Amino acid sequence: MKENNKIIVGITQGDSNGIGYEVIIKALSDERILAQFTPVVYGSPKLFGFYLKTIPEIENLPLNNISDAKHAQPGKINILNCLPDNTYAEPGSPGPEAANSAIKALDAAVRDIKAGLIDVLVTGPINKKSVSTQGFQFPGHTEYLMNAFGVKDVTMLMVSDRIKLGVVTGHIPLKDVSSAITEEKILSKLRLMKDSLIRDFGYDNPTIGVLSLNPHSGDGGLLGTEEQDVIIPALRKAVAEGIQAFGPFSPDGYFGLGKYQQFDATLAMYHDQGLSPFKTIAFSDGVNYTAGLPVVRTSPDHGTAYDMAGRDMADPFSMRSAIFTAIDIFRRREAHARLIEGKMPERAPLEDEKPLRPGRPQIA
Repeated sequence: MKENNKIIVGITQGDSNGIGYEVIIKALSDERILAQFTPVVYGSPKLFGFYLKTIPEIENLPLNNISDAKHAQPGKINILNCLPDNTYAEPGSPGPEAANSAIKALDAAVRDIKAGLIDVLVTGPINKKSVSTQGFQFPGHTEYLMNAFGVKDVTMLMVSDRIKLGVVTGHIPLKDVSSAITEEKILSKLRLMKDSLIRDFGYDNPTIGVLSLNPHSGDGGLLGTEEQDVIIPALRKAVAEGIQAFGPFSPDGYFGLGKYQQFDATLAMYHDQGLSPFKTIAFSDGVNYTAGLPVVRTSPDHGTAYDMAGRDMADPFSMRSAIFTAIDIFRRREAHARLIEGKMPERAPLEDEKPLRPGRPQIA
């Protein structure tokens, strides 16, 4: 927390040929939003100006071009230049220039959040294939940040007001999912989710619904044995640790009948098993949160959307949700730390700061 009690939000541009700049510009274009936090956009004033011209309805933004986050000013959109002067954009297609720009912006923002110059990190969408050709050795932001902060495990937690969902396996081929699911991995994700739901989202004793891997939960072993051999033993160990984990549930009925609404969060076995229904339920306001990091990182739940880039078509709602989710989590972490340490609050709660709410009662 810095000057004027405002959280400093670091926002990376993502792929400069996608919709990253457009959703950032639109998300920050309302001066009432700038009154609530101080944004620092990691990228290029040149690229920011280029995309600003593609959005005719937005003009006269309070911009502040800086080379160091220390010079960020409240009430302004601070654009931290971390790219070469000859950088350029080609909206609508992947390319090495855009990939390198995304990597440089991410590296600069991570350095600054480690140094305490920004409070939270919001990442713009990248093209995983493109950055991999430019020396980026990670499947995505999640794995990059896990390595950058030296933590043993994190979980991609998709969040909205309607559903919160984590995954056991992330960015791996579908053919590798079964062998990657182990008791310890399921337990690790459940522990991370419980801790995050308590510390980051204000639940008291959260409940987690766990999905099966095979159709019909394996049909007693007829359609697969992972439920009996791995998932159910992991759930028993989780319950023994005091984690309110239930399942495994067959995903079709779980989502089709709205059973996810009975739990505070859901744990899916693999990426598309969880993210397909999540985006069906909460695409416009969904947020990707990396649970388990020592810092707060969120991102919008969409990709680069090259087909919309530079055409003033992108919806900024998910980016705006990612920003305010990061701020909410940062405040809750502060409140949780004070609660654990037995300290009185150092400031009165802000008007939009949500109170900690208890989890749902245990389900029989």
